[in-house]
Amino acid sequence: MSGSPAVVMRLLASAYSVAEKAGSIVRKVLHSGELGIVEKTGANDLQTLADRLAQQSICASLSRRFPKITIIGEEELPAEDLSEDLIENGHSEDILQKTCPAEYSGLKEEEIVVWVDPLDGTKEYTEGLLDNVTVLIGIACGGKAIAGVINQPFYNYQLGPGAELGRTMWGMPGLGAFGFQLQEVPGDRRIITTTRSHSNKVVTDCVDAMEPHDVLRVGGAGNKIIHLVEGRASAYVFASPGCKKWDTCAPEAILHAVGGKLTDIHGNAYRYDANVKHMNSAGVLAALRNHEYYASRVPQSVLQALKSD
Repeated sequence: MSGSPAVVMRLLASAYSVAEKAGSIVRKVLHSGELGIVEKTGANDLQTLADRLAQQSICASLSRRFPKITIIGEEELPAEDLSEDLIENGHSEDILQKTCPAEYSGLKEEEIVVWVDPLDGTKEYTEGLLDNVTVLIGIACGGKAIAGVINQPFYNYQLGPGAELGRTMWGMPGLGAFGFQLQEVPGDRRIITTTRSHSNKVVTDCVDAMEPHDVLRVGGAGNKIIHLVEGRASAYVFASPGCKKWDTCAPEAILHAVGGKLTDIHGNAYRYDANVKHMNSAGVLAALRNHEYYASRVPQSVLQALKSD
């Protein structure tokens, strides 16, 4: 019927509330003290009860309301009966009030792919580096990241007991990004953010080639993009396979919504179709401004070490 919000705006409005619910699950598990940690492929690839419950909550909540979308989540979970208290039925009224960009207004549910990382920065979560932790819900169509929601469950945790924890940001290219204050690193400073726990010689050679004034080694792809849009870092440089499509879909949409750019290390865009391989094999290069400069600094040895998709 005319006048009702576009499917993608309804999905985005739901994803906002669903991400907030997932964030509250992540906090609750931490406060319970029973993280339920299992190693997936090794000590740097962990899964906790929070990952499992948050993904169940996100996937079930969205698929109930939008049964024809494709949802791809990080965790491989057995099918099991879901507790109803994991289901989130709310939505963001603010998002529904926004005007959908014309290019997305006619999208059908079955054309949409949702990439979910229920807890980005699991290793940091288990180590108490709570500001590194995010919940990521990315919305893609035609292979492009067209909207994203990032929840930071422990935002403000440094303020101590009694602080109100958590915030949610979202963005859509052509519409803008919301829930944070956009800031840039001063133009004469190059501050690079890169991996905290997956470094090697190729990774460090690539960072060094940017001639940075400072290097911030932090966890989580979502957290690194927050560093870019809040003016704490100029570029996110990760010359290694390791992160996956669910790590970059939501952050890429938010970064693009404010004029930034995320690509592989060769400067090629990633695709987010339902059938693509999950690994971002050729690393990540992202910047709020001057992406071309950083791409031009990538050493030939790094380009040769990482084959583009």
